[in-house]
Amino acid sequence: MSPRGVVRAALEKGLDLIGVCDHNSAENVLAVKRAAERHGLLVLGGMEVASSEEAHFLVFFDLDDDLLRFQELVYGHLSGTNDEKAFGQQVVADEDDGVTGFSDRLLIGASSLPAQTIIDAAHAGTGEGLVVAAHVDREAFSIIGQLGFIPEGLSLDAVEVSEHTTAEEARERFPDCRNYPVITGSDAHAPEDIGKRHTCFIMEDASVGEIKKALAGRDGRKAVC
Repeated sequence: MSPRGVVRAALEKGLDLIGVCDHNSAENVLAVKRAAERHGLLVLGGMEVASSEEAHFLVFFDLDDDLLRFQELVYGHLSGTNDEKAFGQQVVADEDDGVTGFSDRLLIGASSLPAQTIIDAAHAGTGEGLVVAAHVDREAFSIIGQLGFIPEGLSLDAVEVSEHTTAEEARERFPDCRNYPVITGSDAHAPEDIGKRHTCFIMEDASVGEIKKALAGRDGRKAVC
């Protein structure tokens, strides 16, 4: 999953826009963006944050500075040091797939940030972020899997289902999903998985604001999964 490898796989699958969300880190996002610029692939920078409830949330920003500020918030609420023998090296790469460093933070763990705090922090930035509850149909590491429900008033922009569930099935199995737009994604951890599931957006550009309009079905925008 090197920057060039991600871009190459996305182009092979005919994707126009991808989201890059490493676990509790955004240190490789800018490298993927630079690699993608050469080929006209659009990249929305983000992070998959593990909350204190051990639920995963996808958080996206238009501006790199907003994403990196959010990363500092998350880093300030992570504890532990990576064990390379147990979890492998956590490589930081450049746009040419060169290794520029390694992260020694325990990125595989959960942060001490509650779900609502993560959402509030993302929505309060200089450029408002987009927050999606990840793979809500999974038993582990999803808000429904961890709590059994989506807390009332949780200000999510959307919920995501995995490759094993359709949007219609999610709304039937999990009534709380009816309160939010439902999207799907590949949740790829290997190049061959990139694009195995995707959501189609009709919008003017690849911005958080346009995606939110598409999720809400406003001004002619639309999201279909």
